[in-house]
Amino acid sequence: MNYDVLIGGQYKILLEPLAFYKFEGNMFATTATEAALYDEATNGLLRIRMQSLTHKNLPLSMFLEVGDLGYPAWGGSKTGAAANVDIKSSLGLGIVRFTEQPEQPQIDAFDYEYRVNTEVITAVRVSGGQSDPDNPTRVSFNVGGTSYNVGNIYYPSSDSQLAWIKWKTPATEQTMTIHVTVSGPGNTAKTTINCKSVDLGKNPPPNPVADDRNDSFQAAAVPSRTVKSSASWSVWRPWWQEYWVWHSTGEDSGYWCDHGWYEFDLNRYSASLFSSMSIKCDDKNPTASGRTMKSGYGVNQTVNGSVSSSQSTAVTQPQNAVSYFPEFRYETYWRLLEHMGSGRFEFQKNNYSTYKNRTHFTPIWMPDGSYTVNTWLIDGWTPEGMLSANLTDSLTIRGSLWDDWHVSAKNPK
Repeated sequence: MNYDVLIGGQYKILLEPLAFYKFEGNMFATTATEAALYDEATNGLLRIRMQSLTHKNLPLSMFLEVGDLGYPAWGGSKTGAAANVDIKSSLGLGIVRFTEQPEQPQIDAFDYEYRVNTEVITAVRVSGGQSDPDNPTRVSFNVGGTSYNVGNIYYPSSDSQLAWIKWKTPATEQTMTIHVTVSGPGNTAKTTINCKSVDLGKNPPPNPVADDRNDSFQAAAVPSRTVKSSASWSVWRPWWQEYWVWHSTGEDSGYWCDHGWYEFDLNRYSASLFSSMSIKCDDKNPTASGRTMKSGYGVNQTVNGSVSSSQSTAVTQPQNAVSYFPEFRYETYWRLLEHMGSGRFEFQKNNYSTYKNRTHFTPIWMPDGSYTVNTWLIDGWTPEGMLSANLTDSLTIRGSLWDDWHVSAKNPK
């Protein structure tokens, strides 16, 4: 065959490795498929005698990583002996292509748990083939009947690219299915992302009262929570590499033609979460002294959080903070803080407070010692997931509210 015809893209070469061995006194030269067929003809005797060669080394010496010519890619074990059915369908073969063929884009998708009424980022990773300005890949996210389309997704062959959208979750709790459609160079892949939005403001602590008791109380350690203070991601940017070639059309005549190609630069981005937390004795506490107070009075809290990023349009600022308390062993009840703007969070106004202060009342039975509030700062979103912080601050309890009361008999007239 003429070499230029062979490599012109119309033909492919199918390869099958051979093994040479002696079995039952006879010399054999077989492909992996022939060995599997002969093993079936001998009721498994070949596998018993020659397993390492005929059912392991030979079939696993060559297989497809990308399906072609009706043969599937092999995704099974690459170290163990293979079954005859797998050898006949998928193993012991290779294919040589002389031109790249478009590959169907693949998606790695992740399930998410969001909070209600929160701006979030949902991302998928797209791969397969090469996406460039001449053959772009596009992603469409269908969220609750609304379509979000992402274009200009580029990446080189054998690599990938994150594609993401920024959207706001519903105001009520619900489970949602996000449908994702990827359109690539001649191929389309679909996937679904299951997510739910939850309302963390439905479980505030009950009103503490003067005769509350908890004689069996034992302090608990502050729990570990999901923490991620930084994230990094990258975006491929294509550019055209010129390569001018002179095409002669005759003596002293011809023309120049650009036979260039796309090259790709990788732009790297990152985001970092900065956070702090402080609690103090409630402003209306008449007997507090610095950071020491009696049990039964309240505490105020301030949380600050901000996300700094080299690609500010691809992130959100922290949007929620949830506080947990030692009297409930940092579970059972919690307070969803109110976002006050500029990255600051405080307790919501307490309906049980005479002055409607932004306060949390400590139980009157709380023993002397350190009183530590734990706050989970969340919902700073990036293409690589959520940034969060697990924060604590402490005051000292010494005595109880009853120490501030004095009862005496009424003097008779």
